[in-house]
Amino acid sequence: MSAGDDSTPAARLALLQAEYLRPRKGAAPERTATNQPPSAPIRLGVYDHLEACISEVVADARAAKAPEPTPRPRQLDGLYGWYIEQTAHLDAGRRQARDSVIYRQGLEHAVLMGDTSVIRPHPCPACATWGLFWSKEMQAIVCANRHCVDEDGLSTRWTFADIADAHIRRQVRAVRRAT
Repeated sequence: MSAGDDSTPAARLALLQAEYLRPRKGAAPERTATNQPPSAPIRLGVYDHLEACISEVVADARAAKAPEPTPRPRQLDGLYGWYIEQTAHLDAGRRQARDSVIYRQGLEHAVLMGDTSVIRPHPCPACATWGLFWSKEMQAIVCANRHCVDEDGLSTRWTFADIADAHIRRQVRAVRRAT
């Protein structure tokens, strides 16, 4: 992985911590009334996201009861590698679920950083067309196919988990076909 490569979930996680957690450089501090506390020195939404991701991975790895557990790495760019090592002994279904968690978190990291283009390369799980996009207003992944609607006639919406699960299932099927 090159120094500027931010396409992996691990690199995105480290980039979130390094660049997106802190307030924007050059941003003017918010003006507050003198009787109010100053604003937080970090972006609390990014901090909460990082904590939730780390907690989910660590809890799942610990639940896997690795034969020889090792401590979680201090550097976030090693978190997913550690997760894979700690869960390598699991059956194929659990490893697939682990891979889905990693992929989902990578998508979430990218969208949080403003890179919504990571959604486009995925087909819609319902209609299999290539019209998915991130809707900031709905905070959901939406299918642009006008024929792909739910029972209320609204465009189908998908979660990051839906897209990640479908992506990992396609990868597993492709590997099975190749062998």
